[in-house]
Amino acid sequence: MFLSTRSASAHGFTLLETLVALIVLLIGVLATALLAARCMNTSHQSKYMNLAAELASEKLEDLNRWDVDDPQICVPSAGSSVGSLTQDIIGNPTTCPPPLNMCSSTGNSAVVSYYDDVCMATVNSTDCPNPTYGCFSETVSSPGSGSTVYTTTTHAPDGTITVTNPTTMPTPTFHRRWIIEANTPVAGVSAICLSGTRRVTVLVTLMDLSVQPPVTFQMSMVRP
Repeated sequence: MFLSTRSASAHGFTLLETLVALIVLLIGVLATALLAARCMNTSHQSKYMNLAAELASEKLEDLNRWDVDDPQICVPSAGSSVGSLTQDIIGNPTTCPPPLNMCSSTGNSAVVSYYDDVCMATVNSTDCPNPTYGCFSETVSSPGSGSTVYTTTTHAPDGTITVTNPTTMPTPTFHRRWIIEANTPVAGVSAICLSGTRRVTVLVTLMDLSVQPPVTFQMSMVRP
């Protein structure tokens, strides 16, 4: 009688080998999924970081257009700074120092708020003159003593600009705070050269907490 033998390769995979292969495959799939999720999150955060940088630059340009003796940009004589990066300053009575070479003994006065909220988005709505291709909109809050006013400026691809006043702020929203400091020291620059100057710093924070890590961006400029 002849006994037939089969090679080990003809026996197939054992249950243990199958389980090990499945575990290795599962680890590879999970690692790929985590990498894809991380890439998506990084791309998502980068988009909001770019918007925050744009909003910080926009606010600095807006503050830079005011005259040196305007309450929106001046620092009262009684202090070295006005505004805050850590809390909302709303309705602050601001009186500028007397203008140089002027007969007036007091400067300009106004009630100033040193923060606002902004939402930048692409819209396809009735506010868009050409909703087929979409429009870019920017909504800014104007805090006041009584109520907050929202102003939305919509830019269409054909150059049309429309302004509306919604009753609520869209989301996601960026929160901006700024501080104005007088005669702030700058490394390598003489204090005499900095006399009469002011440093304006803007901090932009994304209020959507689902974006992690949180998005913040800070930018400064020095002006007369």
